[in-house]
Amino acid sequence: MRVVILGSGRGSNAEAILLAKQAGRLGSAEVVQIFSDKAGAGILALGPRFDVPAAFLDAAPFKTKLEGEGEARYIAAINACRPDLVVLAGFMRVIKPGFLQAFAGRIINLHPSLLPSFPGLDGIGQAWRRGVKIAGCTVHHVTAEVDGGPIIDQAAVRIEPADTLESFTENIHAAEHALLPAVIARLSNPQS
Repeated sequence: MRVVILGSGRGSNAEAILLAKQAGRLGSAEVVQIFSDKAGAGILALGPRFDVPAAFLDAAPFKTKLEGEGEARYIAAINACRPDLVVLAGFMRVIKPGFLQAFAGRIINLHPSLLPSFPGLDGIGQAWRRGVKIAGCTVHHVTAEVDGGPIIDQAAVRIEPADTLESFTENIHAAEHALLPAVIARLSNPQS
């Protein structure tokens, strides 16, 4: 299964996927390309480290969504990779219908909450401020509804009395780093 990863930040979830591949825990999945909409994003440094092509891909003209010329650039570049799966790992743009149609049924996203609770930006902060006792992360199929696509899997994280926002955030990230590679491995071997 050919996987393309899109990310906007430091790339900790992409790194977890690539480390899982190194350790033989990613099934038949192979990361064939990393793209980022931010020229200086840390995720791009993972390419040389893991011998995977990694490139900045301009998403302009919009800052928060993938539409118009930027969307066309992404569709063309990703199609050239012949992906079976497109993984949004901290890709901070709203996906629009053209992109969804181009990769229908092949786009997944990782969100730092137990959806449908706390969709959108800052899922961790939303859960923390609400005072929930159990939060977590979700991998879901991407649809036109932001963080509203069918849920593939979730991992729960209990908020302990001694937790701070920082320790809670670290625990959510640890759960993400286990969940996303496990989901990709299962998707790559649907019969297992």
